[in-house]
Amino acid sequence: MTTKPKVVPARRSERARSAILAATAELVFEVPYGRLSIEAIAARAGVGKQTIYRWWPTKGALLFDALLELSGGPDGVALPDTGDLRADLGQFLRATVAEMAEPRFDAFLRALMIEIQSDADLAEVYRDRLLAPQREAIRERLRVAALSGGIRADADLEVAVDLLVGPVQTRWALGLGGLNEGYADSLLDLVLAAVRPH
Repeated sequence: MTTKPKVVPARRSERARSAILAATAELVFEVPYGRLSIEAIAARAGVGKQTIYRWWPTKGALLFDALLELSGGPDGVALPDTGDLRADLGQFLRATVAEMAEPRFDAFLRALMIEIQSDADLAEVYRDRLLAPQREAIRERLRVAALSGGIRADADLEVAVDLLVGPVQTRWALGLGGLNEGYADSLLDLVLAAVRPH
């Protein structure tokens, strides 16, 4: 007589969770966001709706986690510190514009923005888990540069972060295009010119 292998609940739950996140990523790219439903995600993932709602209270919350999964997430966000501030910030900005210009991420982000407009809790999570860690990573790299004399000691780091990320986000939000390495490099040169010692 053969015995069936034991199914470990935690492993089964992790498989279901991964399937749900993968299904969400696929469907956001395949169908207009207005037609994306929890039912469709559950069917694609091979789970029941109740399984999805066990982890995510809303479609927006699920979408956000799927976005983090696809992009590698904000955990441990840190900019490199090679000693070359321009190279380190340039690497971050180039990766950011490439991600935002990529159709899959663009679809994800625009869908997420729709949800954030009507869900204050999701807006807070988006700010705390994604935007704040990214901004702090940039601030920290600028702090190090200020200590080493790479930028002025009196430079307003909060404003410098705004200058680095704000134009990219605005250009993306307005659909102006031109998000490429050349744009990232030009933006970075302007910001560094403003904060470097005279």
